[in-house]
This record gives sequence, C-alpha cells and structure tokens, in this order.
Amino acid sequence: MDSPSLIEHDTGQDAREIMLVDPSGFEAWWDALPARARAAVEAAQFKGAAGTRVILYGADPESWSAAFGAPATLEPWDLAGAVKALPAGRYRLAGREPGAAALGWILAHYTYTRYQSAPKPVEPRVLLVPKSVDIAALQQLAGAQSLVRDLVNTPAEDMGPEALDAAVRDVARHHGAEVKTITGDALLAANLPTIHAVGRAAAAGREPRLIDMAWGRKGDPKLTIIGKGVCFDSGGLDIKTSGSMLLMKKDMGGAAHALALAGLVMGAKLRVRLRLLIPAVENAIDGSAFRPGDIIRTRKGTTVEIGNTDAEGRLVLCDALTLAGEDNPDLVLDFATLTGAARVALGPDLPALFANDDALAERLLDAAKASGDPLWRMPLWKPYADMLKSDIADINNSASGGFAGAITAALYLEKFVDPKTPWAHLDTFAWMPTAKPGRPKGGEALGLRAFWAYVERRYGNHRNE
Repeated sequence: MDSPSLIEHDTGQDAREIMLVDPSGFEAWWDALPARARAAVEAAQFKGAAGTRVILYGADPESWSAAFGAPATLEPWDLAGAVKALPAGRYRLAGREPGAAALGWILAHYTYTRYQSAPKPVEPRVLLVPKSVDIAALQQLAGAQSLVRDLVNTPAEDMGPEALDAAVRDVARHHGAEVKTITGDALLAANLPTIHAVGRAAAAGREPRLIDMAWGRKGDPKLTIIGKGVCFDSGGLDIKTSGSMLLMKKDMGGAAHALALAGLVMGAKLRVRLRLLIPAVENAIDGSAFRPGDIIRTRKGTTVEIGNTDAEGRLVLCDALTLAGEDNPDLVLDFATLTGAARVALGPDLPALFANDDALAERLLDAAKASGDPLWRMPLWKPYADMLKSDIADINNSASGGFAGAITAALYLEKFVDPKTPWAHLDTFAWMPTAKPGRPKGGEALGLRAFWAYVERRYGNHRNE
C-alpha cells in the first residue's frame, strides 16, 4: 500500500469537495443547498445517515461534489466508505478536518494481492489535509496496521517460524536493531523448554525458535513486548476439527501485533530500551509431539501438566514472560490470539485486556477511547486459579470445567510475571470475519493503536535523535 500518495497537505490543489453531514445538522445543511442539489438529495433519499452518500452536480457534468453521512466527531473508519464510493482523484473536506478518520482513509486502500495472478491496481483517492496534520506519523501507523494484515493473511506454508524470524529481521534492519534467534534443540540448552516442547514436532526447516530483538540505549527505561508466534496450530495431539483449524494461520497474530508495535516505537525514536520477544513455533503432529499428560518443567522451574495440547499459546508465552522478567523491565506488554473464550465473551472486534496494575489498565482504556481502537478489561479473578490445579504437577495448562477460559489463561500467564512489574496482556482475534469500511475480511490489527497511543504517551516526552 503506497500510503505516502494517499494524504497530502492542502496547498490549494485542485480537488473535489466532500461535505460531511450529520443527521442532527441535516436541516441547516439542506436550507443552504441550491435547488439543483436539493433535487439530487431528494432523489437519493439522503438524510445524513452514516454510510449513505449523494453526488451533487454543479453547472456542468464535470462540476460535482459529494455528501456523505458522518457523525460530528469523526472516528477512524468514518471516511473509509468514501474511498470505495469515489473515483480516483483529490478530495478535501468542506469546512471539516479529518482528524482520526485520515487513518481510515489510508487503510481503505489496503489490498492483499500476494497470491493473485493479475491483481487490480489500486487507484489512489488522495485526501488533502491541513498543514498541522503529521502525515509521517499517519503513514507509520497505517504501515504498522498493514504489516499486521500482511503477516496474518499469509498462509502458514509461507509464514512458518523461519519466515516470521525473517520478518522481524526486516523490521530490525530498517531501524538498526539487533536480533538473536535460539532455534531447535538449542532452546533446551538455553532453558526454554516449553517453547521447544510445543514446536518440536514441526518439519525440518520449521523448528521452534525464540526471536529476541533489542534496540535503544541501555540506560533508558526497559520496554519489553512479547507476541505469541504460533504460525500454525493443528491443536497437536488434541487435534482441532477441520473447521477450527481453517483459520489457524492467524495464530501468530499476537507476534504480528508485537512486531508492529516495536516498529512504531523505533520509528518514533522513543527513548526506551526496547526488547521484542517472539516465541515462534508450529504446533504440529508427529511421533515427537508433546502429549496430554506430559509434565514440562518451565524456565521458571514451575512444572506444568499438559491437560490439553491445544492450550499451547500460554506454554510458549510463559517461558518468554519469565525471560523478560529476568531483565527487570519497566513495562511488559504481550499480545496473543490466545482463547476462543475471549471471542465468545466479547466477539471478534473487541480484544480482552488483562493487567496486573489498575493504573496501567485505566490508561490503556483511556488510550483505546482516544484512538478509536476499543478494548475491554477482563478480571484476573484469583479464585479461578483453582481451576488450573494439577494432582501431580505445580499447575495444569488447561482449566478444568470449561468455564472462564480467557480468565484462566491470563491467570496462567500471570504466574510467570514478576508482580512488581506492570504487565498487560491482550487476548485479540487478529481477524475480520466480515468486511467493513476500511477493514477487508482477513487479518486485522485489533488493539495495536490503543497500545501504541499509551506507549507513546508514556515514553514520548523524550525521543532519541
């Protein structure tokens, strides 16, 4: 997506006007229209409802403008529908500033064409914005969201652990970051046994690995971002049904979010010592696959009974969380497509937020509201930890009874977090099951912009130059 050509500063270029009409202001807008325009509005039965539109012709057929229904305060996706409805060209909003909706304008041009033999070229609709708009920041944010979409949309055949490693290295190279990878049996020597156990059944060339990226000055606050990188999840020996397996290429969506957020941090040159940890595995099946009933000793030393091989995400994350804590970070954030239970509770569009710090949670929710990227906080309800008890090990990786699946998964992760370290966990879907304006069906960043708004606010007062 060529985002630099989609937003320009308004210096008086020729452009068609877009009028945004809120239903509450429709009558006043109607009264100011010339007779020719009123006829078009009546014919289209346009009343300013969100998502509706009308073309208003001037004195000749080439002289036209457009009116779209939109709320008084624009949210990120309120202009996205206009992109598909208008021909290529330049446009400016009449008497309005796009605000947050400029991002949706850019992202509405996104297409995923990697596997199309003859992809249709994207014809740019260019939005003119005031000089006060930071176009570079918009492009970086749109690029981060598009990166998540690209990585999640890529089939597992071409997005295994090795390809995810390469994607991290591409981003790192752009920003001068360092990347170290621990692969295969070296994970055991490095005391990362749960990552090894989940991924050890994968085919040659797709061995499990821990991707560890570092950037920034050592004396700055330590920000650690972790992403679940299960590049395909068969369910292991507790195999999924074919229907449940169909979308499991997206089970590395947490890693995609984590990498995109890391890229935003580096692109903005925030004064942090950034660490990105991605345990990248394929949960496959062969004779070496880990089994229900196995006991695995984690990096922390906690022993885990495997109640379900399909609860593998928390296994790869727990060693990464323990490793992160050994570095005494200022803040730990993790992203994961962790539980179907979160989707049952909140649906596909609303990620579940868990945090061990109330102030952190409140500020993330504030950032979510300000960025138009919603989150919903779920409780770390301590009594439910009893559901993770094991008769023969310290803990079970799968809760008994089937209740509160998102909460018990988060409680499992919390056991591997230093309670003195502020930590937030996002259980996100990373997918749009149906297309919406600006958001095609497929991979999607859900919660990324909220977390970025918080991180930028927390660390943005000082930037590396």
